[in-house]
Amino acid sequence: MTAAATHPIQTTEASFARAKAHATKVEGILSGGEMIRKPHFDVEQLLDEQGREWARLMLEEHLALRAALEKKVDVTGAEGVERTASRDSERQLETLVGRVPVSRLAYQAPGVPDLHPMDAALNLPREMFSHGIRRMVAKEAARASFDEVVEIVRDYTGSSIAKRQVEALAVRAAQDFDAFYEARAATRDPKGDLLIISTDAKGIVMRHEDLRDGTRQAAEKSVRKLETRLTPGEKSNRKRMAQVATVYSVARFPRSAADIIHTLRKSDDVDTKRPRPTDKRVWASVEKSPRAVIREAFAEALRRDPDKQRRWVVLVDGEPKQLRAVKAEARRADVRVTILVDVVHVIEYIWDAARALFGESNAKGESWVSDRLLALLTGSSGGDIARTIRWWAARRKLDESALAAIEKSCRYLADRTRTRLMHYEDALRDGLPIATGVIEGACRYLVKDRMDRTGARWSLTGAEAVLRLRAVRASGDFDAYWQFHLEEDHKRNHASRYDDGVAPNPLPAPKPRLKRVK
Repeated sequence: MTAAATHPIQTTEASFARAKAHATKVEGILSGGEMIRKPHFDVEQLLDEQGREWARLMLEEHLALRAALEKKVDVTGAEGVERTASRDSERQLETLVGRVPVSRLAYQAPGVPDLHPMDAALNLPREMFSHGIRRMVAKEAARASFDEVVEIVRDYTGSSIAKRQVEALAVRAAQDFDAFYEARAATRDPKGDLLIISTDAKGIVMRHEDLRDGTRQAAEKSVRKLETRLTPGEKSNRKRMAQVATVYSVARFPRSAADIIHTLRKSDDVDTKRPRPTDKRVWASVEKSPRAVIREAFAEALRRDPDKQRRWVVLVDGEPKQLRAVKAEARRADVRVTILVDVVHVIEYIWDAARALFGESNAKGESWVSDRLLALLTGSSGGDIARTIRWWAARRKLDESALAAIEKSCRYLADRTRTRLMHYEDALRDGLPIATGVIEGACRYLVKDRMDRTGARWSLTGAEAVLRLRAVRASGDFDAYWQFHLEEDHKRNHASRYDDGVAPNPLPAPKPRLKRVK
């Protein structure tokens, strides 16, 4: 039996000679009497610096070997013009191990840009920073400020990069986000778990020119009472809302109203038995409209359940525009959904009423809230709870602020659109989730933790890029996304510039040999 193999590239004695000489020099330093007496930190620092230089020399000589092996090929551009002339050329590449020159042939013709087949073979970016640097920037910009990324790149690679370059690289790294998720095969759930969609919004402080039109006009019309801070009642008009969405699967979990009350009080182990979300994808956009993001969420759910055989549940906080968008997208997708208002959001309004009735949080107020919640979870409607709150309010002497709080809570609870979405008794019996913990966590992680730093003012492109990069990390897709991004980069930067979308390979074809396999 035989198998195909390839001969190794023939190198000369001079190949990688500088790297070998450098390694020998470092070996001499490490075995010298002075270094023998140094603390280990000094040894680490030497190896970090000199090891990086050794790696840089290895990369430089590898690229030189490629250049020496480059053969002339027929080159025709995408516009149909053949490049018949060629010349030696060189460019610089800033990499994880330092800057290296890249020598290659440039193919030319009058009136058209040069083409470099070796750049395509190496999948080099058009600009100076390598994909290794770009990957580091993409991962770090998702969690650290752009200023911190500048320091991280310098400390770990020795490369110098400006803050503005960090933002530009983050934007380029995130450009294939939509295409990646559209192309990715959706996970099918053979168990038929619940399919959950949830969405919410979170504000991001933006540069004035990147605010939405209405917010920007309000900001231009507003007159600040104080120069250095906002006074009570003043709106900042500085934020643009990012719409956050999540789609995931979860097993049914039937439970009783008592289980919910006990879980809130942390008095039993109900929470330890709760099934965890699976196949969770979270994302956010400050650039797209809320309706567009909600449409994407339904599209993601349809990819997972194209035959619409599973139970779809949509969890919301009850904001009217959001509700209208969810209902419209459900009709558009022609799918039956169960829409539930987040019970934790409802509890907050009940607590607002309790504080108006009984003062700041206390045991009496807590007991009163528990009774109202138990009623809500066992079949009472939001309107019933609102009537009960008004009954209590009518029998107490309350000031204007307390009455205003009561009225606000009752309006929320008694709203006909929302109260139809508070069928918690049925939801608990059917094992459906009734709280938006996943989307609340996504709002905090995707938006607040990174975007809401003191003094930060975002550009629209920068904010959108960071949200996308945080989303692929939070969804556990970063490595798969990066491989997809590299392939798309090759199409954009190289394949698209050649006739028939194929860049000629300037390297010699491998010489096959047959090897006997026992």
